[in-house]
Amino acid sequence: MDYRTLIRNGTVVDGTGRPAYRADVRIRAGRIAEIAPQLEPRDNERVFDASGCYVTPGFIEAHNHWDAAVWWSPNMEPFPGYGVTTSINGNCGFSLAPLPQDGSGRDDIVDIFNFFEDIPEVPMRGAIPWDWHTWSDYKSTHERNVRTPVNFASFCGHIPMRLAVMGEAAWERAATAEEVERMCALLDDALAAGAMGLSSNQLDHDKHDRPLPSQLADDTEYLALLGILARYPGATFQLIIDNWMHMTATKVVERLGGLCEQAGVPYQWAGLPTLDFQQQAASEQWELHERFKAQNLPFWTGFTHVQFMFSVDFKRTLIFAQLGLQPWQDIVEITDDQAKLAALADPEWRARARESWDSGFSNNAFTAQSVFLRESENGSGPVGVKLEVFMQAEGIDHPSDALADWVIRNGTDSVALQDGWGKVQETIIRLLKDPRSIPNVSDAGAHGKMFCGAGDNVLLLTEYVRDGKHLTIEEGINALTGRQAEFFGLSDRGVLQVGMLADVCVFDLAEIERRPEEKLWDIPDGSGGRTYRYIRPAAPMRLTIVNGIPTFDQGVFTGKFPGRFIGPHRGIERAIAAE
Repeated sequence: MDYRTLIRNGTVVDGTGRPAYRADVRIRAGRIAEIAPQLEPRDNERVFDASGCYVTPGFIEAHNHWDAAVWWSPNMEPFPGYGVTTSINGNCGFSLAPLPQDGSGRDDIVDIFNFFEDIPEVPMRGAIPWDWHTWSDYKSTHERNVRTPVNFASFCGHIPMRLAVMGEAAWERAATAEEVERMCALLDDALAAGAMGLSSNQLDHDKHDRPLPSQLADDTEYLALLGILARYPGATFQLIIDNWMHMTATKVVERLGGLCEQAGVPYQWAGLPTLDFQQQAASEQWELHERFKAQNLPFWTGFTHVQFMFSVDFKRTLIFAQLGLQPWQDIVEITDDQAKLAALADPEWRARARESWDSGFSNNAFTAQSVFLRESENGSGPVGVKLEVFMQAEGIDHPSDALADWVIRNGTDSVALQDGWGKVQETIIRLLKDPRSIPNVSDAGAHGKMFCGAGDNVLLLTEYVRDGKHLTIEEGINALTGRQAEFFGLSDRGVLQVGMLADVCVFDLAEIERRPEEKLWDIPDGSGGRTYRYIRPAAPMRLTIVNGIPTFDQGVFTGKFPGRFIGPHRGIERAIAAE
């Protein structure tokens, strides 16, 4: 049906960065039909009073991991209440397709999403049909079976592509010429079907400390894939880099930047580091960023404006492995609770755990001062205090021993919180203002029990626009809408102009907030029950519209699912007409 809406009395911030202005906005047939002052109602359209509010393009989430979760949590809470109208997925080299021709390889993909993104294994195995080989097959299955309130877009991941062609050898070696040719064919299929581009990963190691398969790709493989990418206007290359552990980012950014320049491909590297312990690397990468800009290369830097805080449990977290705490990761891998508790008390394990704690990456991340004891399974406590307080009260000398004792006392379903690194505001503000940056790399859709990136978009508007006054409202909205659309080739949305698709937000800047986390019990646990993930109450938006249809309206989710699977430089006229 044709939702006819006239938004009156608001201040339009069109997403381009140009000055805000007073105007009304008329929506017809899923598009912006008219923008002008004092438009009169007609044709029985709904009139929405936006007095005191900004009227902006819908927010684009540049870096999500909803690939799997939309199959069992299609409402995508809390996105509608935060004005999100487009979600870009398939990031970090991880996507659900392609798969090997014979249907094998699913276990590797499930393990990767489960370990790196904390996507629960049970619904991944039970709620997703896995009936595809190519990325285009996957997209067709998604469109037949999934409806969302947010437009959904996805990269094709380098890692599943390697696994589809090379099997387990993808973890061990460079590809042969014939294997590269087959990967190119799979990428060509994906791009022709509307993939955003190619995402790759030069950061992560798995729970056995193996580099992910994309890290074994040589320049020949990358150049061949980038050559396919160059054939598709609007398609982009995304690279995840290591400013966390092995600190290889600077060399990798320069290496892949040279290959992208050679191939003529837009390049997003995520991202220039914004945390205090990363600032030596940041200075090196600022030089690369400025050099790329001076050469007028289409290279964009992705980043986050939030301070990372990780919730740490003892049954499924990835943080121990990622911080070099392998003995603690071994505890996570033990499935029997009694065996887990026995291992935590074992003197030999404790000696290894202390050694890794003192020598691993934990020295800048996981300390008695940064670990917060968050939730007790059995109520023994203490909770609400730092680990160092527990150490002092119990007379325990080493933080690893103290954490082990606390888990033994409180139960294996207890939860701690890694209390984060300090963010460097000067770096973040400089990036937010930079036209060659991709802000709001949020990871929303992943890490449901670690942190929830949904709502970070509103934090940008409150912390940096409303409260800190580091940005104008025009700069803040451009960072979340028009700039994102420009990079990702979404030429039919991201700005408020006549003829564009009607992805629209209406909000009062004085009343929105990134709300505190709360638990939502909506994830199948495999035994007939549900487990939880963290979400946030709505910001709220006054009104969120996707493809002309309200998804959040005067405080509530409307239950409408107008989102579509979209790609660069592609409209959705056929899909809207089918509504």
